Amino acid sequence: MPRITPLTLILPLAVAICTGCGGSSGSSPTPTVASSSSSSSVASSNTCTDTAALIIDAASDDGSHDGHGPSNAIDASLDSESRWSSLGDGKILLLDLGVTASIAEIKTAWLNADTRTSLYEIEASTDNSNWSTLVANGQAQSSDVFVTDSFTRIAARYVRIIGHGNSENLWNSLIEVEVHGCGGLDTPTIKPSGAPPIAELDSSLPPSGNFDLSRWYVSVPTDDDKDGRADSIKESTLDNGYQLPEYFFTAADGGMVFRVFPSGFKTSTNTSYTRVELREMLRAGNTNIKTQGVNANNWVFGSAPAAERAAAGGVDGNMRATLAVNRVSTTGETYQIGRVIVGQIHANDDEPIRLYYRKLPGNSKGSIYFAHEIKGGDDTWHEMIGSRSDSASNPTDGIALNEKFSYEIDVQGHTLTVFIYREGKPTVSKTVDMSSSGYDEGGQYMYFKAGAYNQNNSGGDDDYTQVTFYALEHSHN
Repeated sequence: MPRITPLTLILPLAVAICTGCGGSSGSSPTPTVASSSSSSSVASSNTCTDTAALIIDAASDDGSHDGHGPSNAIDASLDSESRWSSLGDGKILLLDLGVTASIAEIKTAWLNADTRTSLYEIEASTDNSNWSTLVANGQAQSSDVFVTDSFTRIAARYVRIIGHGNSENLWNSLIEVEVHGCGGLDTPTIKPSGAPPIAELDSSLPPSGNFDLSRWYVSVPTDDDKDGRADSIKESTLDNGYQLPEYFFTAADGGMVFRVFPSGFKTSTNTSYTRVELREMLRAGNTNIKTQGVNANNWVFGSAPAAERAAAGGVDGNMRATLAVNRVSTTGETYQIGRVIVGQIHANDDEPIRLYYRKLPGNSKGSIYFAHEIKGGDDTWHEMIGSRSDSASNPTDGIALNEKFSYEIDVQGHTLTVFIYREGKPTVSKTVDMSSSGYDEGGQYMYFKAGAYNQNNSGGDDDYTQVTFYALEHSHN
């Protein structure tokens, strides 16, 4: 039987919001820049004192490029082959930020800028119809990577660069462009993708026979390597038929089972609870790439500095899963009973999201809520279905044990959105603005986690928690 493979989602990016507009700096490191003369027809009393690179949602032209298309100019690559090239006076590269932002600088890197002068204009618009001139007579020649055009801050969603060739010919060849500003003025509308499809599952196969686990490892609360910590089964072994009776195995209906008891080995000394949980590994078994760091194994938010986005294995992220919680703990401390984390985004030391299911012993249905942890700070709590209270009443719209449901965790720039899907019921969603959460700083890397992260270490030894997954997908830009 074919196993489930992740659906590739090309997600729209949201514009980054400059943290410097409100206090702490969100500016990104860039190569050395040279300033060109520029003029602006826009008058404003507000001036950006601290800018950040904004995410460009899309780039387009009239289709007359030479095969070096518009998307090359916004892919964070400075390779000369990754450029936009179009022949003719007046050729336009149109940039769409996705939402209206307050912009203050345009940085451009042109082909052969050290030997010839590129000629251009830059205009801005909120509606792609009425345009204001930002740079009337742009002339870019520099031995540095980027040329910077600065102007009085202006609200804009669209930016167009109008090429007039160069000092040698009429080719307009732009390697990369960055739009810098002081924050998004609109909140992007995030559209739900819906529950992921469930493939035909074969109960005779190990989990990797039904699911693509090539970009995950699994933590189990055993210590076969005698290092004092939970074992981590890396990508190649996991995707080659690994299973462990009692902890990680295939259910009678073909689902992927995660079972965890309150005691056992833990992943680190800083962890209080046991888990049987997948950890995203974008390197797919290439051990030359380190597990940690801003590198090809991990991803960053679209609000991260440009250098971080270029170095990471992905930008922004989406994870969808269909699952059922089969059992939760019923003994132990009151505040721990009945709760399990079924999905996460983990950063270096903090968790931008931990998604919980909780059912109390006296209730027939469980609740869904999540925590958003501020970098280096406290959690903020967000209830979606029912209550997270230790004495919560039975939620009328709650989810029973063994009832299948789906979740979607989506990040676009500073915007974190969670969706809960159930057959025959309305979609439930909750959005968090992370512009003040600290994850747009350099060095912050992300990875998804999914499975059963038990949140009870005080229950009886045989008081286990069990979660079964029927579909699991993850994707990045």
